[in-house]
Amino acid sequence: MIYRILFSSGMLAAVLSADPTVVRCGKLIDVRSGSVKVDAAVVVNNRRIVEVGPASSTAVAGLPVVDLTAATCMPGLIDVHDHLTSDARIHGYKSLGISVPRATLTGARNAKVTLRAGFTTVRNVGASGYSDVALRDAINDGDVEGPRLLVSGPALGITGGHCDENLLPAEFHYASEGVANGPWQARAKVREVIKYGADMIKICASGGVMSKGDAVGAAQYTTEEMKAIADEAHKRGRKVAAHAHGTQSIKEAIEAGIDSIEHSSLIDEEGLRLAKQHGTFLVFDIYNDDFIVREGANVGMLPESIEKEKQIGKLQRENFRKAYLAGAKLAFGTDGGVYPHGDNWKQFPLMVEYGMRPIEAIRAATLVSADLLGLSKEIGSVEKGFSADLIAVTGDPLTDIRSLQNVKFVMKQGTVYRNDFGGR
Repeated sequence: MIYRILFSSGMLAAVLSADPTVVRCGKLIDVRSGSVKVDAAVVVNNRRIVEVGPASSTAVAGLPVVDLTAATCMPGLIDVHDHLTSDARIHGYKSLGISVPRATLTGARNAKVTLRAGFTTVRNVGASGYSDVALRDAINDGDVEGPRLLVSGPALGITGGHCDENLLPAEFHYASEGVANGPWQARAKVREVIKYGADMIKICASGGVMSKGDAVGAAQYTTEEMKAIADEAHKRGRKVAAHAHGTQSIKEAIEAGIDSIEHSSLIDEEGLRLAKQHGTFLVFDIYNDDFIVREGANVGMLPESIEKEKQIGKLQRENFRKAYLAGAKLAFGTDGGVYPHGDNWKQFPLMVEYGMRPIEAIRAATLVSADLLGLSKEIGSVEKGFSADLIAVTGDPLTDIRSLQNVKFVMKQGTVYRNDFGGR
């Protein structure tokens, strides 16, 4: 094994043996208990955490040390709803000029930015041409820097729905590659995207904000179609995420066996009850409302998209509060690509404003999201045996959640991709 250290320039600075290395933290947040360990040592070897304990009593003599005694350490963050191959500066009709190869290269840039912002794991929910599959594989092969990726490939949807391309006139006879109508077509499409590399399945159960010509809460996929998708995906060991703003679509998706509801904007009391009953994860992207309303017209968003966001943005935030108070499982997802990548942290202050304590917002982006991804024994906590995914910030996120904008150190799977504190 090779242990690589990459500094903030992104250039390979040193190649070391795989001997154990110590990360010494001034503070270390234990996300399970909510406690803070002072002057802690995290021993990393072969991409994993092999020991965590007080620096004074942990066997670290003679080992190379990464000095983070001026920082607060915590697990790498997880964003379960992102679009790394999308560019926040290009929306609406402007997006028609973007080829799949260009989107893939855009994804390489955004992956690096997102990793350096402290997000060591990302679920990419929807990308044309399997550009996210190519990006994942390039990251895994070490060709580009980026977070651990779970990808969906093309999102599945009905003809003319949110996951279809409705910007072109009829004479183009264009349909998005994820379009599948009826239970058997939908099953076939699940099989197809898995064949070409999808780790999970993304579907569109309702209308959306960024699509043309559909009401944001209107039902699209039927319960029968979603049941077929969930059954086929689960047989193949894949989870399903459903884009669902609409009240009825949320409930139908939950009852169909969908694993996570994305956006969840118009969820009602019955929907919350069903989510708890079925153990369904809810994902509320409550930050990007600010960007859409403020900057949407400047980046080519359709006027109808901006109006739709104005209709649901505040409702979504209030329903986030209700979901939190109801005890629903809330994972951290931001819809990156609608807003600029790297600004994922901006959702944390809103989660706190709408009810969560800072530690609960952090758990949403660590323990809860790891559980949703099926990786609860691998990521989301700084513990012995877990992947060596570790970040450090200046300040204390437990007293000031906005400290998460000050990520200065990022380690993913034992490799350091950012260290603004200097040294090793």
